Amino acid sequence: MSRPLQRGVTGVRTPDSKSKDKSEMEDWDNKRSSSDHSPLSPFRLHFADNNSHSKYGINENGFTSDPFIVGSPRSRVKLMMLLMKFSLAFIVVLALTGSFWWTMSISSSSRSHIYHGYRRLQEKLVSDLIDISELSSGPSKFKELESCSEELENFVPCFNVSENLALGSTDGNEFDRQCSRELRQYCLVLPPVNYKIPLHWPTGRDVIWIANVKITAEEVLSSGTLTKRMMMLDEEQISFRSASHMFDGIEDYSHQIAEMMGLRNESYFIQAGVRTILDIGCGYGSFGAHLFHSQLLTTCIANYEPSGSQVQLTLERGLPAMIASFTSKQLPYPSLSFDMLHCAWCGIDWDKKDGTLLIEADRLLKPGGYFVWTSPLIKSRNKEDQKRWKLVQDFTENLCFELLSQQDATVVWKKTSKKSCYSSRKSSSAPPLCGKGHDVETPYYRDLQNCIGGTQSSRWIPIEKKERWPSRANLNKNELAVYGLQPDEFAEDSESWRIAVRNYWSLLSPLIFSDHPKRPGEEDPPPPYNMFRNVLDMNAHFGGFNSALLQARKSVWVMNVVPVSGLNYLPLIHDRGFVGVLHDWCEAFPTYPRTYDLVHAAGLLSLETSHPRRCTMLDVFIEIDRVLRPEGWVIIRDTVPLIESARALITQLKWEARVIEIETDNDQRLLISQKPFHKKQAS
Repeated sequence: MSRPLQRGVTGVRTPDSKSKDKSEMEDWDNKRSSSDHSPLSPFRLHFADNNSHSKYGINENGFTSDPFIVGSPRSRVKLMMLLMKFSLAFIVVLALTGSFWWTMSISSSSRSHIYHGYRRLQEKLVSDLIDISELSSGPSKFKELESCSEELENFVPCFNVSENLALGSTDGNEFDRQCSRELRQYCLVLPPVNYKIPLHWPTGRDVIWIANVKITAEEVLSSGTLTKRMMMLDEEQISFRSASHMFDGIEDYSHQIAEMMGLRNESYFIQAGVRTILDIGCGYGSFGAHLFHSQLLTTCIANYEPSGSQVQLTLERGLPAMIASFTSKQLPYPSLSFDMLHCAWCGIDWDKKDGTLLIEADRLLKPGGYFVWTSPLIKSRNKEDQKRWKLVQDFTENLCFELLSQQDATVVWKKTSKKSCYSSRKSSSAPPLCGKGHDVETPYYRDLQNCIGGTQSSRWIPIEKKERWPSRANLNKNELAVYGLQPDEFAEDSESWRIAVRNYWSLLSPLIFSDHPKRPGEEDPPPPYNMFRNVLDMNAHFGGFNSALLQARKSVWVMNVVPVSGLNYLPLIHDRGFVGVLHDWCEAFPTYPRTYDLVHAAGLLSLETSHPRRCTMLDVFIEIDRVLRPEGWVIIRDTVPLIESARALITQLKWEARVIEIETDNDQRLLISQKPFHKKQAS
């Protein structure tokens, strides 16, 4: 729709009127410069520019608050725009009402075709509303986003420890995640002054740039933990020597755990049914880095740390990690998710809080899974420590954990595979089983429960009876039936993602290797290998994108995110041997800035616009900018109107739109964009 170049009544201006117009324009500009950021937001129907104010008092919905001055050309234009808006709104209501009764009377075989045409009609109406809103409110100009202060360089919203302490949080609760609805800071987080692009995998697993993470030489050298002793420090790099002969115990330690489980070595974990491991308080991820060679997927979780962060360094190495803690909330993972929980000097007092921390560990473990704990408390001769150790032993027995072995400071338990164990317990103080109302499949930061969860789930299948990896990724007919899915539907989804990934790589490869034929400090491998390592899928659905990447032999790991506003297929993703988390995209993702190489969002914008939101699309895109590494890539697949809105926003974020392609088969558009490397100037 074309836009008029000028508006208002034309005619001869006197000097007085000219001066008056200039004064009004200055007042209008001052109002705009002092107003808050109000980005274009497809999450709202009217798409109004909240920063646009005129002397007639246009409000946020695009309507004037003062009466029209009848007879003036300007008022007639506004009146026409108002009538057009009401007409379009009436058409939308009429179309929705008519289509409802019509679809009730038609055959099921033709509904998909009608829905497809109806979807196009909706998109056209939305597009028209955008154009009309722009005409009625004038051309809107985005305000340029400023850079965040240096204090926010490594900050993670929702994890303000100092603020929690000021509110009186103690006993570990100061590390709890608190996401309030205060006004967001519309600024871009810039990298540190000496930030460098990470080295490619697998080199980047063992060598990272020290300027990329917030840690000092003193923190490295003075640390007494196992993983920190494995690091060497020079002027620019931290080296993790987990594959050298000067190995500091991880290989022997992993071998010891395997023997305590009755296995020859850690390479037999897969045969024992172990694929996914939750590493609690992981140090810097060296346990998971070592087990990666055995096709084991280890996810690191730890508290938010302003400096020397375990999670930040683990992600910098290209290993799965996220901020999470066993304090007072349940983790946003499904029940029965992991094959093993590992806690080596993790600093968690499992005997505290009436055993609710151990109950949460039990909820996360699959039937027949393993709980590995290494702590000086286990072999301490101090009477108080021995008393605490006895409390843990008794409580794990009440949870139906079987003590397999104890060696030195390490103990290995096995969770029961039989539900009948709970009814045969003798102790009257044993925690009860959760009822159906409290046994939530995937809680979202709910308070810790004092009852055993997961027993009501139809997913209660011992790990020894599950398919071994990699066959586990393809769920059988009975497993799919739990989620109401048919094998044909699942196979069709897998095939569509296989084609999509092939298309992605054909578009990305020429761009990446033409821009960066070499990386600092190493030679680039031939395409398409090692282009990315850390991948964030913002709307994972069945985990098909993750599966297609692995089938294409890409050296990546994927954090599969299931939005709280959509259908919860997160248990299915974990059952496939992948890792994922439940999340609300109106809140900050629990990770540090600059931690993902590729962010993928397919259908996310459509999902979010179908629900009433308390945030805007710009809020989501600013969060993507925060977690994306410099020179990282964004792939968005969605409807044409929403992609057009996304294009406007990435311009505001100073990203580069590299590929825009229309997918004719499903009438969607593909947008590939790159985040530039905005270097911070040294002060």
